[in-house]
Parts: sequence; structure tokens; C-alpha cells
Amino acid sequence: MDCTSSPPKLISTVRPSPFFKAFYNSRVVAFSSYPATVRLPKPNLNPNPRVLSPMAWATRFLSAVAFLAVGVVFAPDLFGSGPASPAAAVSVAKIAHLLCFATCWGSALWVTFIGGIIMFKYLPRHQFGNLQSKMFPAYFMLISVCAAISVMAFAYLHPWKSASSLERYQLGFLLSALFFNLSNLLIFTPMTIEMMKKRHKVERELSIGDEVGRSKNMEVAKSNPQLAGMNKKFGMIHGLSSLANIMAFGSLAMHSWYLAGKVQL
Repeated sequence: MDCTSSPPKLISTVRPSPFFKAFYNSRVVAFSSYPATVRLPKPNLNPNPRVLSPMAWATRFLSAVAFLAVGVVFAPDLFGSGPASPAAAVSVAKIAHLLCFATCWGSALWVTFIGGIIMFKYLPRHQFGNLQSKMFPAYFMLISVCAAISVMAFAYLHPWKSASSLERYQLGFLLSALFFNLSNLLIFTPMTIEMMKKRHKVERELSIGDEVGRSKNMEVAKSNPQLAGMNKKFGMIHGLSSLANIMAFGSLAMHSWYLAGKVQL
């Protein structure tokens, strides 16, 4: 016997059952009915959806502070405001008002007249817009929280019923600053960012947007009706946002004049 020869092949005589054939054919038909391209669901970037982002926590904190400020303005007696207020509570209210007002005033001054102009002057336009889209929500969140705390502290120190006309005007200025900041945070800034992203997409297709300083947008928009329409809508929304920011800054400036008259050097 030749040991080097291959072993004989075994031929199976077992035939599949009719049940197995039916099951196999059903799987083949089901697989062939699938579409050529299958859209997979988008991956969940947040592995734990119960964990809130920092901006979500800030929004909840702002809501609580705003409701508390409204309560102090319209019902100061419920919070112990008045001539018989504890000295410690009065001191805390004064410190909270001064620190929050200074933070709000300084942030508005820097972003509106210094930081924004420098970034616009030295950054590519699309990079500048993307940076602003990340910075402005946090900026308006910060100054809205500070304005709400300032309103709450000032209303606690000067209840509406016993306040003088000058103090009532100052409370009105603080409320105006809070209103304009909230309108920017909740309405104008999201609309501006959305329109900016749409315009950036069109500008990338036209190979513009990377220039620093003077923009090529207006020249290209003369021959592109779609870009011209986006420019008009973006300018209107951005103008309302800038107006609200300037009105809030003006209200804070009026209150700074009032505080300067109270300081004794």
C-alpha cells in the first residue's frame, strides 16, 4: 500500500430536509429584498445622555436666577427686604450687585469694542465667524446671569414701594439690560449663527471666505443672487443682534453713572 497517496474522499449521502430548504430559501429572498444602500443611524456622540453639557447647566441656572430676580422685584417682602433687613444680607446683596455688575460691564466693553474688532481685523473671515459662533452663546449667557443677579440684588436693597424715583429708574435700566441680553441669547444669536453657517457653505463653493480684512463677499454677490439674498437676511438679523447688544451696554452705562455718584473717594 502506498503511504504517500491521499486518503479517499468521503462522499456524504445525507440530503437536507425540506424544512431546512424552506428556511434557506426564505433567508435568501429576504436578503435579496434589501435596498442597495442602507442608511445607518448616526452614532450617539454622548455615551450618557443623562449627563448635561455645561451650557445646559448654565441655562438651568440662568432660568432659576431670572425667576428669583423677578420674584424679588415684584414681591420683595417674601425675601425679607426692607428697613429691617439683616446687616449680613444687605452686605451680601451689595457685594453680589457690585461684582456681577462689574463683570457684566467689563465683558460687554471688551467683547463689543476691543476683542471683537481685533479678531475681525487679524483672523480669516470664516475662522472669525466660527469663533464668534462658539464665543457669543457663552458671552451672552455670562452677562445675562450677571445682569439677573444685579437686578435681584438691587431690588432687594431698594424695594419698589419705598424706592425713590432715581432708584426706580436704575432698576429699570438693569431690567432693560437683562431683557436685551436675553433676547440676544435666546433669539438673535441662534438665528445669526444659523444664517452664518448657510452663507459660509455657499461662500466655500465660490472659493471665498478665507480672506483677512476686506471681504470679497460683496463683489461676488453682485453676480450671485443667492449670496446677495443671504447677505441681506444675515445683515438684518446681525443688525438686530448688534442693536440689542448696544442697548444693553447703554443701560449698563447709565447704571455705572449712578454708582459713580455713590462712591466716595
